Amino acid sequence: MSLSNSAHLRLLRVFLLFAAFAWGVSALGVFSTWDAAVQALQGMGAKQISYDRMLDYWLRMASGAFTLVGVGYLLLAINPRKHASILPWSGWLMVVEGGVLAVHGFRLGLPPFPFYGDIAACFVGGGAILVLCKSAAPN
Repeated sequence: MSLSNSAHLRLLRVFLLFAAFAWGVSALGVFSTWDAAVQALQGMGAKQISYDRMLDYWLRMASGAFTLVGVGYLLLAINPRKHASILPWSGWLMVVEGGVLAVHGFRLGLPPFPFYGDIAACFVGGGAILVLCKSAAPN
């Protein structure tokens, strides 16, 4: 049983919204206090992090950039047909990021949480976008 093109398009939107959330959750890092950010990072396995102005700055810079990537995926999810030509790029962005995370996570010997979840989100989300992006192409 094959799904219709409209079902594929709805599923594509689901994965684009998933990507928007996965990247957009970084907005918390833009607005959180340093102490709250450190506590969250320690909850994900980081050791004690002393306050450093540059680390505070880099936290906000990375969080802001990731949030903007999430906004981009949200815009794609709202109207994937309008942006059909860049959907493959958006899928590959996540797959390549998953590769970067996998190479360095394994190299550093990171524990499974949250490392495996991060690479799974990138590979599954990006792979699904790549498989489904043709459903947004003009007929």
